[in-house]
Amino acid sequence: MADTVESAREGKKQRSVRVVLLALMIAMMLAMLDNMIVGTAMPTIVGELGGLEHLSWVVTGYTLATAASTPIWGKLGDMYGRKSAFLSSIVIFLIGSALSGMAQNMGELIGFRAVQGLGAGGLMVGVMAIIGDLVPPRERGKYQGMMAGVMALAMIGGPLVGGTITDNWGWRWSFYINLPLGAVALVLVSAVLHLPKKRAKAGIDYLGVALLTIGITSIVLVTTWGGSEYAWTSARIMELIAVGVVALVGFVAWQTKASEPVLPLHIFRSRNFTLMSVIGFITGFVMFGATLFLPLYQQAVQGASATNSGLLLLPMLGAMLVTSMVAGRVTTSTGRYKVFPIVGGALMITGLYLLSLMDTGTSRFTSGVYMAVLGLGMGCLMQITMLVAQNSVEMRDMGVASSSTTLFRTLGSSFGVAIMGALFNNKVKDIMSERAGTLGKGITEKSAQLDAKSLAKLPPLAREAYQHAVSAGTHSAFLLGSVIAVLVLLAAFFVKEVPLKGGPQKPKAEEPVAPLVEAV
Repeated sequence: MADTVESAREGKKQRSVRVVLLALMIAMMLAMLDNMIVGTAMPTIVGELGGLEHLSWVVTGYTLATAASTPIWGKLGDMYGRKSAFLSSIVIFLIGSALSGMAQNMGELIGFRAVQGLGAGGLMVGVMAIIGDLVPPRERGKYQGMMAGVMALAMIGGPLVGGTITDNWGWRWSFYINLPLGAVALVLVSAVLHLPKKRAKAGIDYLGVALLTIGITSIVLVTTWGGSEYAWTSARIMELIAVGVVALVGFVAWQTKASEPVLPLHIFRSRNFTLMSVIGFITGFVMFGATLFLPLYQQAVQGASATNSGLLLLPMLGAMLVTSMVAGRVTTSTGRYKVFPIVGGALMITGLYLLSLMDTGTSRFTSGVYMAVLGLGMGCLMQITMLVAQNSVEMRDMGVASSSTTLFRTLGSSFGVAIMGALFNNKVKDIMSERAGTLGKGITEKSAQLDAKSLAKLPPLAREAYQHAVSAGTHSAFLLGSVIAVLVLLAAFFVKEVPLKGGPQKPKAEEPVAPLVEAV
């Protein structure tokens, strides 16, 4: 009888956890879908609001606010309770979405996108930290496939959904679509999620927040503006680098003295946490570079449609999803995980090198196989980095561990897009000048990236030159990526396989696994 009651109670807890996870996945999708949907709608937005010269700030403002607020949300969750911090981030994100949809000019849109980005910074961190509270590390692997699936769905469906919404409902619904989804997440989280309330005795570390925000903002602006808005050696970029370095050095020094530091430096004493931060940074570097250049290559060289650009990444994302699910199940059943960063690093190096071999004669099938190899590698790394990082800290630091890992991945993506993009653009311009002379130089003077319509209007000589140039540019970018990815493999070998907490092999747990949720 006791066993029956215990079994029924455990079943109710599991159902409650699944309901909470559904709400968390909706919030995670909101954060990941937004830029992809809005990116598709940008030409229409500019056509109505004008302000083409400020176009990049629509994305930059959102990215800056997200990156700068990410570690702050993590710390607020640790200090005052994760549920209230998470709900606040959803509300701010939805307010920003509603205001963005009502924007009447480009200046308003940029400001409202920054508000939206502030909320988005807490969405991903909140999801990861709450899962860290609800599910022991040993069991957490079972849910990796769900998170990888949301990521794949966002990357594939984002451009398609954005195009459909813009064509049929208007660009404002690219923002309004967040409101009903966010409302569902709010209701479910409010009703079902019950986490212990916290109240820190120490106040917020305002100086630490200011220094970290200035440092992160400077880094993101350097990687965003360098080589595009300003030359890498320009006075503006040098000033930003100097400000960023001074702010971050000051931040580190202050964190050793602050009573409640934004980013407690003691978490970096854990070798595994530090290694996961490095691996997360490089994974972000590689992944966002790949998602930027692969559709460009297939559109320019292989003649694919820009409308279906998300589907072009299906081999990579599908492989990533499958591997992530397998890695999660194996980790849950065995408690072993060190093999995945090692295998993931090796596959990532191999996949990037294979992608660097693509030329104007590479078939879609061949490039799809190469993408699948890269996807297999990323699938071994995407969720394992967060799992090991969370397993390396105490529960009181779960929020800052989650936010730090997310921040390093975000910064890695910024550096990846900037460095690989600069290499790609310079290579394209050089090849165009070499093969098409003055005509080629004129074509790429403003931008090295041409859309399908612009490409179709080029003279045959210039079009052929551009295809060779894009092929050479992707070769350089992916070759650089494969060299950088070697660091993942090196870091993986130094990971110490610390037993995951809360394993199923301990039937008499001292505390119930999920007292933090109530049955629906």
